[in-house]
Amino acid sequence: MIRRLAPLAALLFLMGCTEPVTRDSHARILLLGDSMMAMHSAKGMGVSHAIEQELHEPVTDRSVVGARYLYALPISGSMGLNITKQYRPGKWDWIVLNGGGNDIWMGCGCGPCNGRISRLISRDGRRGRIPGFVSKLRQTGAQVVFVGYLRTPGVTSPIEGCADDGDEMDRRLARLAALDRGVHFVSLADLVPYGDRSYHGLDRIHPSAKGSRAIGERISDLIRERSRRRQPVN
Repeated sequence: MIRRLAPLAALLFLMGCTEPVTRDSHARILLLGDSMMAMHSAKGMGVSHAIEQELHEPVTDRSVVGARYLYALPISGSMGLNITKQYRPGKWDWIVLNGGGNDIWMGCGCGPCNGRISRLISRDGRRGRIPGFVSKLRQTGAQVVFVGYLRTPGVTSPIEGCADDGDEMDRRLARLAALDRGVHFVSLADLVPYGDRSYHGLDRIHPSAKGSRAIGERISDLIRERSRRRQPVN
């Protein structure tokens, strides 16, 4: 499995070694993450663009294809391949992020992965690289939206074997969000209808433009709903 994935992993690395897309400096929404967020951004059809269109306000997008949390190389990490290095200080009201899939896929090849998942986030959602990063983001005063695992369409996909790990990640992320009213979990578990390939690109891993649009709409729905409530969370 790992041998078959190696060429694509190398391609993702090369694609990821580019500066993130950054737009309006007055934006109050910051987007971080991996290829699920970054796909189609260069064409103006990424998740951040969908959020902008839905909420009618700018988004600063620093997501990078191939990004991970468990990433040690300093130079490429600082360019965004380490998701925790994508953050830039600002007057953010909302910080939207995802990640962890590349850590599992590239680190375990969708094989036994409990140890690596626990390094990302513990069963109770309290410890690990992701809770630590989310805690730092919350300390800025921003509300944090963590977006879950994008399911495959249920047909042949190179990451079909990662489904159980993705489900476990979602459960742990939901527990993390339950610990803090300022942290919100957006599940994508029901986003892709079974057998519908239109939400994915040809690789059946990354979202298509339609998929990116749907993800952005789901994120926007949560931000719109929470903003309407105007509940103090800090």
